Amino acid sequence: MLAHERFGSGETLVLVHGIGHRRQAWYPVAEQLAEHREVVLFDLPGHGESPALVTNGRPIKEVLQEQLIEFFGELGIDRPHIAGNSLGGRIALEAAADGLVSSATALAPAGFWRDDRDFAYIRAHFAVLMTAARVTAPFAPSLATSAVARRAMLASIMRYGDRLEAERVLGDLGSMVAARKALRTIIRSGFPFDAEIAADVPVTIAWGTKDRVLLPYQAARARQQLPHAEHVWLPGSGHVPMSDDVDRVVDVLLRGSSHGLRASVADVA
Repeated sequence: MLAHERFGSGETLVLVHGIGHRRQAWYPVAEQLAEHREVVLFDLPGHGESPALVTNGRPIKEVLQEQLIEFFGELGIDRPHIAGNSLGGRIALEAAADGLVSSATALAPAGFWRDDRDFAYIRAHFAVLMTAARVTAPFAPSLATSAVARRAMLASIMRYGDRLEAERVLGDLGSMVAARKALRTIIRSGFPFDAEIAADVPVTIAWGTKDRVLLPYQAARARQQLPHAEHVWLPGSGHVPMSDDVDRVVDVLLRGSSHGLRASVADVA
């Protein structure tokens, strides 16, 4: 079984982290969410504490879909709400298209780049991240004690990395290095999102205005491709917005899994 945590009460909300990350990415918002939802956090295959990602030559989408269906079955949950960030956002949208969930909320979902050149930028960004994590590993424990250094180390994926404690930052960096094989396999298989989502499955897409990984122009492409979804901005947030703006992200996730957003959130879209 995939490594996971399950807590809180209410309708089930499954949270899916991004590529190279781990379930702890959701910790900044999990406690508030658990006051209103049963929260399920898990590590994707090849990430965190989960077993390795094994494709045996099969398409990544097919493998991840199969893993998600199996995971839902093992937990005894049927058509939960789902939310994800980056790759996790793409997985959430694919799950909505496959009719596996009651609603989907995607924070900067992968799959809305413009062309091969844009995708090359994304691949290069993660290659630099991986190299930096590996090269700085011997010095990371001392660097992480400094809030300024933590912010600098995480600057490409979030604006306020200094808000994370040193132990979390070190764990995230170590997890990224350990996930390098899965990361390469997934990125090599990347292709634009092109699935259709039934109109009766509520979808919310939110994008940080300071995203340096999946650049904010992609939000317009998502809006064009999924016109019936709720589209909102996360002002001032980076690619991993859960630490950058806890209250707004909690609000978006709760309202996305309540089949709607209030005007005060939607008015920045």
